[in-house]
Amino acid sequence: MKGIRSVCHVSKRFYAAPPGGRLLTKPLTGLKTPRATANPPRRPSDQAAQWAGSRYETTGNEGVTHLLRLAANLTTKGASAFRICRGVEAVGGTMSVTSSREHMIYTVDCLRDHIDTVMEYLINVTTAPEFRTWEVAELTSRVKIDKALANQIPQIGVLDMLHAAAYKSALCNGLHCPDHMVGQVTSAQLHSFVQNNFTSARMALVGLGVEHSVLKQVGEQFLNVRSGMGVAGSKAQYRGGELRSQNGAGLVHAALVCEVAEAGSAQADAFSVLQRVLGAGPHIKRGSNTTCRLSQGVARATPHPFDACAINASYSDSGLFGVYTISQSASAGDVIRSAIAQVDSVAQGELTPADLSRAKSQVKAEYLMALECSEGVLQEVGLQGLLGGAYQAPETVAHNIDSVTGDDVINAAKTFVTGKKAMASSGHLVNTPFVDEL
Repeated sequence: MKGIRSVCHVSKRFYAAPPGGRLLTKPLTGLKTPRATANPPRRPSDQAAQWAGSRYETTGNEGVTHLLRLAANLTTKGASAFRICRGVEAVGGTMSVTSSREHMIYTVDCLRDHIDTVMEYLINVTTAPEFRTWEVAELTSRVKIDKALANQIPQIGVLDMLHAAAYKSALCNGLHCPDHMVGQVTSAQLHSFVQNNFTSARMALVGLGVEHSVLKQVGEQFLNVRSGMGVAGSKAQYRGGELRSQNGAGLVHAALVCEVAEAGSAQADAFSVLQRVLGAGPHIKRGSNTTCRLSQGVARATPHPFDACAINASYSDSGLFGVYTISQSASAGDVIRSAIAQVDSVAQGELTPADLSRAKSQVKAEYLMALECSEGVLQEVGLQGLLGGAYQAPETVAHNIDSVTGDDVINAAKTFVTGKKAMASSGHLVNTPFVDEL
């Protein structure tokens, strides 16, 4: 690709951003270029986020996003795999790739004097991958390792099953390559997915400690190789349902959810607060979580060890809210029913002002503390740019959370109680109820 390596000639005042608020530009190409800093850090960072998560996979290319995560350091038209690896290493930089069901995010950072170098590699990786057949074939062993590691964490498998049970399109796709596609994803499929999804209108280029004008110039000059919206993905269709994995595990993992509001809505804020009212996990390292509402309620129903928390997943066109329990096989039914009873109690109005205030404080604290590191700032600004094309300051987000009322939280709980359920469970399920029994 001609011109890819000429990014070094772009103005190098990457670290000269004056104090000020966030900026977001959406040029004619559709590419969004936010600047995400007010005080330039010692290690500037750049991030390219795009709508290219696993929900955009089809039945013919399942697992392609898993391969893309692993293929970030493969040969491109402007740099070999060796040059990318050694080049980033030589300037003390890092390059990472993460993906979710909706997004693929590439991040680079290094010391100020070398940001142009790592920016070159970011451009190469996102716009000019070659996916050479033999390099793609070598990824198979890494896919198997990823899957083996994921299998050691039951929660990953249960949440994948939960999405497969809840949706019949788009969001039903998992984050890992399915067994039948290991070694089957081809170079042509990778090229096709990138061509259809890595387009300028589906991308946000974010800079932390990078001057906005330079960021905009880089985006318009180098990341506009594929214009337009690309191939539109299918809308998430919630169906409800159940998937069970019977095995010899000593613990039963179970998740029960219903469909709720999409990300960015006022209802989504209410569900975030409801999650903390019920309990979203311990806030103290290795804490027993005994102060959370779910734990207190379940503890009265069983003398056996257990864990219970509320789960909340928000997407651009849908969301899931419910409870996740871990228990011994003999007490699985009691634990699940007791957890549901706690949500039902909130739906009936058992919510004190102190509970509401504490839950709001926890939501705000978690959000604001996530913005204290560069990775959190980059991700928040990039995903906001993709979702709404505008950036909301932390003060605005905190105000929206404060605006949630007790009635909003009670109505959110009622939505779960009356909504159509989806369930996933794994373990020795002899005493685990089916979804239609709950």
